[in-house]
Amino acid sequence: MKVTIKDVAKEANVATSTVSRVLSNSPKISEKTKENVHEAIKKLNYKPNAIARSLANNKTRILGVVLPEDADDILNNPFFINAMKGMSMYAQKKNYYITYTFSKTQQIERKHLKDIINSNLVDGVILLRVSEDDKNTAYLRSIDFPFVVVGRPDNPEEVLWVNNDNISAMYNVVEKLIKKGHRKIGFVGAIENLNMSKDRFIGYKNALFDNKISYDESIVVHKDEFIENEGQSACNELLQNKDITAIVTTDDLIAFGIMKELKLKNIDNISIVGFNNTPLSAYQNPPLATVDINAYELGYSAAKLLINNLEGKEHAKRHYIVDTEFIERESFI
Repeated sequence: MKVTIKDVAKEANVATSTVSRVLSNSPKISEKTKENVHEAIKKLNYKPNAIARSLANNKTRILGVVLPEDADDILNNPFFINAMKGMSMYAQKKNYYITYTFSKTQQIERKHLKDIINSNLVDGVILLRVSEDDKNTAYLRSIDFPFVVVGRPDNPEEVLWVNNDNISAMYNVVEKLIKKGHRKIGFVGAIENLNMSKDRFIGYKNALFDNKISYDESIVVHKDEFIENEGQSACNELLQNKDITAIVTTDDLIAFGIMKELKLKNIDNISIVGFNNTPLSAYQNPPLATVDINAYELGYSAAKLLINNLEGKEHAKRHYIVDTEFIERESFI
């Protein structure tokens, strides 16, 4: 037989309204009464009705996560899975739920975002990507709706955000290659207007400049998507320069395509470095050197930021920088 709020009230010897206030963490209820009610809840294994609670306190305890258009290849690019896992783990710990919205285009994505907000389905939103002059963040700020972004926003002092130090992460990779003797280091990125892409490109150029190596535009390629085919195409463009000895990329999937094309051409003397440390990177031939961005921690921290601010925690942080780690493997020659 299902346990009801009346059963909890009877067990704790309080009114049902008191149980409701305890569940909503009302400051008007004494700590002793809260303790008694929670003991009754635990003893009876009572599960509060989430919908009824949201109606009572005007809170859904649901976070909306907006997946970008290229997340349809979610199995090949596990960044999204790992970030979502991190969000879910923190949300579960705080008794929040998560709903996901995915769209094929940015225009439909914004429509879905507006729909879930206008329908009062969520208390806050997590954006898994941010671009230059981002329309989603501009909209959320204009209506003063709680949100956090994974990535560097244009206005970091005014937005909740979590990110890696992408400039330093790419800088360190390029400097490691330079110390190994490389001077002609190609760069392949994608979706150039993403702030993440811009930062990794800045890191690449800064490392060249600080090591007195001239920037060569002919060995820099910006593609449209983070997919293998774009990596293969970029590889053919870069190989026009016969002196190239290393290639850095902004995503493992692009690096996979480059390695595939090099293998087809029987070229095995070019160093390749990816980004994201996807599980398949360790099983490439040769295993791919890459930068682990800790996608799980990015997602976990994003949910933590948003929930802490939704709950009005004093001195709640406004952003987190998640550490990266260079994973050296056999493609780093």
